[in-house]
Amino acid sequence: MSRALVLGGGGPVGIAWEAGLIAGLAEGGVDLAEADFIMGTSAGSFVGSQLAMGRKASEMAAAIVAEAERQRSVAQIATPPAGGGADREERRPAPNLAPLMRMMQEAAAGTRDPKEVRKEIGAFALGANTVDEATFIKSFGRQLSGEQAEGWPAKPYACTAVDAESGEFVVWDNDSKVGLARAVASSCSVPGVYPPITIDGRRYIDGGMRSGTNADVAKGHDLVVLVALRIGGPDPAQAERQKQVLDREVKALTDAGAKVEVITPDPASQAAFGANLMDARVRPAAAKAGLAQGRALAAQLKAAWG
Repeated sequence: MSRALVLGGGGPVGIAWEAGLIAGLAEGGVDLAEADFIMGTSAGSFVGSQLAMGRKASEMAAAIVAEAERQRSVAQIATPPAGGGADREERRPAPNLAPLMRMMQEAAAGTRDPKEVRKEIGAFALGANTVDEATFIKSFGRQLSGEQAEGWPAKPYACTAVDAESGEFVVWDNDSKVGLARAVASSCSVPGVYPPITIDGRRYIDGGMRSGTNADVAKGHDLVVLVALRIGGPDPAQAERQKQVLDREVKALTDAGAKVEVITPDPASQAAFGANLMDARVRPAAAKAGLAQGRALAAQLKAAWG
């Protein structure tokens, strides 16, 4: 039986929750890292790359949970700067993501050609004031540096992105001959927040601009475990659109003969996330919630995973 693991997007909080979830499942005897194929979009591209390179989810989750203690230590010693000028940290203004949200909703609604909408999203990304590419890639730390940055996992692994100029959807894999760091960074490049990533002279943005999961790419496998942060927020229409996209992808997989197991955040995990999946301060709580959910789900999933 061929098994695939598909990890969806969800910002820094999604990385934490997915790491915790997979670690909790592994504790219960369901090691999703043993999948024959791992694919990720945005946050899932980072988590998936680490699993494919042999890093334990428990190690990822433990590092994130430890952030809570560092946050407490910083809060205890931090004092506000006296006065202004050079003593005041220069902060980049918070980006206005309202245009991005509107365009993403339009793409999901299907009222216009999604590729054309993605081109508009790409133009928005290219015109945004963000950190430079080198700084963004460096922010992934030692996990995507050195030899690993230019290599690719031996285990079949793929991640998704969108060409910022053409709106074309792309899947990076071993055959793409792209360095892992740039491939993952492109998949994580949220328009307006992070810079489009240059690969072979083209600029690429977050694969989540096509779909939060892009699960249909995993067609051809017998079992697909699909981890999706389907967070619709307070807007019922937006939540329904997200559900419809996910349902279409699941149908594409089942029509191709796959058994699909979908995992979405339980109520406790959603409560831990808060309203902003880009808020890194809640990462420890999200990782802990993922651990708890994974432990609770393991027995249910064990038979299917084998």
